[in-house]
Amino acid sequence: MTKLQGLDWERDGLHWPHRERSRFVQAAGLRWHVQHWPRPAAPTALLIHGTGASTHSWRHVAPLLAGHMQVVSLDLPGHAYTELPAQGPSSPLLSLPGMAQGTQALLQALGLEPDLIVGHSAGAAVAVRMALDGQTQPRLIVSLNGALLPLHGLAGQLFAPAARLMASMHWIPRLFAFQARDRSVTERLLESTGSRIDEEGTALYAQLVASPAHAAAALGMMAQWDLHELADRLPRLRTPLELIVGSADRTVRPEQAERVLALLDPQLKASISRFEALGHLSHEEQPARTTERLLELYHRRLGPN
Repeated sequence: MTKLQGLDWERDGLHWPHRERSRFVQAAGLRWHVQHWPRPAAPTALLIHGTGASTHSWRHVAPLLAGHMQVVSLDLPGHAYTELPAQGPSSPLLSLPGMAQGTQALLQALGLEPDLIVGHSAGAAVAVRMALDGQTQPRLIVSLNGALLPLHGLAGQLFAPAARLMASMHWIPRLFAFQARDRSVTERLLESTGSRIDEEGTALYAQLVASPAHAAAALGMMAQWDLHELADRLPRLRTPLELIVGSADRTVRPEQAERVLALLDPQLKASISRFEALGHLSHEEQPARTTERLLELYHRRLGPN
């Protein structure tokens, strides 16, 4: 298979948000793109984006949170500026356990142990899987519009097979990236989330979806993502979990949070925070409000220190 073209840091990343905070780290056989806001003696927050996104989705939240905590964010395998595994969309590193193991390997390379993990969409599933596997033991996980349960009904039965079929056709990511050069493709994708984000965010998503390697990574995740096992194991989660949902989310329906809550051990005392009229990208729509809620949840659970 011909190597899929990815983004080039020295060409495409010249104006990447918080470029000065970026570094590249070898872990789990990949070269990862990481952004880091050090804060000595402060708790560490790890930010994990969802399928098809990147560090850019935290461009407003990360510096706000960095006023209170050490912050690290990353591009998941194949996304944006993190290397796509040599096996392409079929790589085990794009599966849920692979993502969890790879992220833990990255944390070890960085010498960091997070106190707080904030996962958006599929990033929440990565965070929960890490905790369930005992790979890391944060003091709190916060799920932002988390994709923690499999789809119901016919959609759930067809989604993964369709994604696997597309991922196996190596020309699909190239075709999608070619079509995504039309700005309206990105605009329609963002509209389907129920969110309205700023012009900078729209331009950055357009840059991402026009990358064949990035498109292949997103397809690979969707093809290998098995949330049935995660749902079965949720009752065994012992790490405190809080759920934040946007009431206008059209990607992960808000009512899914209630189903997650019902599966959790009542001793976790998990709760749901609702952001009215915000969609799947609520942290990009209202970053100050999101950051305030994250800090509130962390301190309410664990105290100011």
